[in-house]
Amino acid sequence: MKKSYKQLLHKITTFMFDVDGVFTNGDVILMEHDIVRVLNSRDGYAVQYAAKMGYRILIVTGGSSVQVEKRLMNLGATEVRLSSSDKLKVYHDLQEKYGFQDDEVLYMGDDIPDYRVMERAGVAACPQDAAVEIKAISDYQSPYNGGRYCVRDVIEQTLRVQGKWFNEEAHHW
Repeated sequence: MKKSYKQLLHKITTFMFDVDGVFTNGDVILMEHDIVRVLNSRDGYAVQYAAKMGYRILIVTGGSSVQVEKRLMNLGATEVRLSSSDKLKVYHDLQEKYGFQDDEVLYMGDDIPDYRVMERAGVAACPQDAAVEIKAISDYQSPYNGGRYCVRDVIEQTLRVQGKWFNEEAHHW
């Protein structure tokens, strides 16, 4: 019998995310010298909190925005891999570097470049507005679209299942 999504969350130690379509709504604003992306502050808070709680946060994106990398590293991401055209290769490289097992990884992606990694991860998750092919292989579809709390959704659910969400000492109110 296949385990439920919530049962799979008990083993998660590592969150791995795509950026465009997950942390963002997928839209890009073209400026003269750069592409502008909008990241959600609630997603950012969840990343920061998970990092404080000892989770590994890995970002694998085909994009090349140094500003996105800087923002996510400032929030506590363990590592950000930009310009990742072969995400499965990057996944294997990160796995070798950090020593995690497949069943310890929750990967959230939204489109075809995420497909092969999502097949490997212990939990494959996607935003509500992900590509049909990605929805078909996801263990969990967030009710939220990319850029609109889907990152927060999966982090919060995982930490709640593991009894680590809303820890007053970690929140520093």
